[in-house]
Amino acid sequence: MPAPAACLFDLDGLLLDTEPLHSRAWREAARQFGLELDGMRLLMLRGRRRIDNARAVCGWIAAAGWPAPTEAELLAIQQPIAQQLLPGAPAMEGAPELVQRCRALGVPMALVTSSGGRSLQLKTAFHPWLEAIVVRVDGDDPDLAAGKPAPDPFLLAARRLGVAAQDCWAFEDSPAGAAAAAAAGCRVHVLLPDGVAAADWLAQYPGDWVFL
Repeated sequence: MPAPAACLFDLDGLLLDTEPLHSRAWREAARQFGLELDGMRLLMLRGRRRIDNARAVCGWIAAAGWPAPTEAELLAIQQPIAQQLLPGAPAMEGAPELVQRCRALGVPMALVTSSGGRSLQLKTAFHPWLEAIVVRVDGDDPDLAAGKPAPDPFLLAARRLGVAAQDCWAFEDSPAGAAAAAAAGCRVHVLLPDGVAAADWLAQYPGDWVFL
């Protein structure tokens, strides 16, 4: 297998262990409007922009027969919870070493995250090793037409690095992120979420994945 032209990294659940915190914030916010989010729905929220998640949760609340809030009303509850929790997120095991190894080998890197700019700052402030990834595409990026699972974030990251997306390795942990990277033409490496087996992932999301 040829070496990658660049490595494109997701952030949440891949480099930083934030997904349990995001899940807690969405669960507590949805509960305020009568909806209990189960594990499958929380998995569906992984890797997507907050506005897209808010739209989905509001739809689930309405479908359950509860009075649905607006996306802004839901985020007014969810965001303060998340902002309180996220600064304490630790690095995923092996993530700093992986980034340092890429840097040592001279492999170009980009961060491709659905997190907004403010959230990204909160999460990365205590992780100086992430400063090695200079090129970044976040969920608020003004050049981003659509978020994951659309291929736009990975195509934009590859363009900023000056390489072809199909020559890049993408590292993801969410169905939305993996779908986005695959649609962009990247070689997709999937870190399976806790409790999800490779067979279960393939049954739900068939594809040419490399499991980590």
